[in-house]
Amino acid sequence: MSLTGTGVWAWQLRRAEPHAIREAATELEHLGFSALWIPDVGGDVFSPLSRLLDATTAIPVGTAVLNLWKHEAEEVAAFRASLGTRADRLLLGIGASHAAVVDRKSPGRFRRPLQAMDAYLDRLDAAEPPVPDSGRLLAALGPKMLELARQRTSGVITYLCTPRHTELARAALGPESTLVAEQAVVLESDPARARGLARRYLVDYLALPNYRNNLERLGFTAEDFADGFSDGLVDALVAWGDPASIAKRLDEHRTAGADHVCVQVLTAEPERIPMNELRSLAPAFE
Repeated sequence: MSLTGTGVWAWQLRRAEPHAIREAATELEHLGFSALWIPDVGGDVFSPLSRLLDATTAIPVGTAVLNLWKHEAEEVAAFRASLGTRADRLLLGIGASHAAVVDRKSPGRFRRPLQAMDAYLDRLDAAEPPVPDSGRLLAALGPKMLELARQRTSGVITYLCTPRHTELARAALGPESTLVAEQAVVLESDPARARGLARRYLVDYLALPNYRNNLERLGFTAEDFADGFSDGLVDALVAWGDPASIAKRLDEHRTAGADHVCVQVLTAEPERIPMNELRSLAPAFE
């Protein structure tokens, strides 16, 4: 499946009222967004995926990302098989999550994530019918998971990364693998308001070692993480401004090697599907 253009990453497309999700998905496809992505944060993820596939006609729908500790591989393969012809539009972004998340309810369960992912892919291969490489991506930040993705899937989806990381990921993957980059954005030109929203979003994520370690590999220091995060770190992770400014950041990811960039719109009303903002942004992404 060829994956290009700009997509939408929105947890609201999983959690909002079903009729609102269907209407939003149909409109987002009409606006020209080339894929829809939802996270796997507790509960049933398969019904929302089916809902999004039903509400759209041609664009891919994906998980960003499916937590391998929460879903048996055979269950995932059976769900994909149940979709019939719609399965061709399903992209399974799969991740190992974080120790702090996985061990919260099952202490000690998170261990050897690279080996766990490799075994999970073995089980997807052995399922009847199997989940093909073309239908799966890995969440990958570091070199070992990037290499596993290159060998065993169609590519990678990254989260909370800079264009510099996109450049390094492309170098690790080579030219053939698909590279999807998520980019958080705030449609706000006032620096204080934009960075305020960004900091509220970042605080939980940057407490997770995987993200912090990755950013330190990119050159950020302890000073960047102190006292509510430096403006430089905030600006590197969250694009803000008018639509043209945000589109420029997406172009930086593409120049660095991304095939597809999915935007996550941050607002002061997080429960709301950010349709007004996405309508404003869509023309800038054409």
